[in-house]
Amino acid sequence: MAFWPILFFLLAWHALADFPLQGDWMVHSKVRSARQPSSTSARPDLIWIHVLTAHCLVHGGGVAMITQNVWLGVGEVVAHWLTDFAKGEGIFGFHTDQLLHFLAKLLWAYLAVTL
Repeated sequence: MAFWPILFFLLAWHALADFPLQGDWMVHSKVRSARQPSSTSARPDLIWIHVLTAHCLVHGGGVAMITQNVWLGVGEVVAHWLTDFAKGEGIFGFHTDQLLHFLAKLLWAYLAVTL
């Protein structure tokens, strides 16, 4: 597949995974400072790690399927995890978060056609 179709599908997957597939509970619970009001976990302060990682695995799975390259999917998991973690820590806001995600998709599309 060529660069532009790959980029289109990556961005479409991102829009799906970052908005309708990410409910309010996940948006709140993937942030390290979030406190779970009701949990059966002995360590509710660590739930954010699982939620953030699950969210990023959805993104990485989409990248791997679209590019047919699992390593690009792994790269997306790492990049998305670091970006969303930084946003959750207040290092930057929504617009920078989305710009970084877009730049990552540009990189995955480029690598998918050049590797």
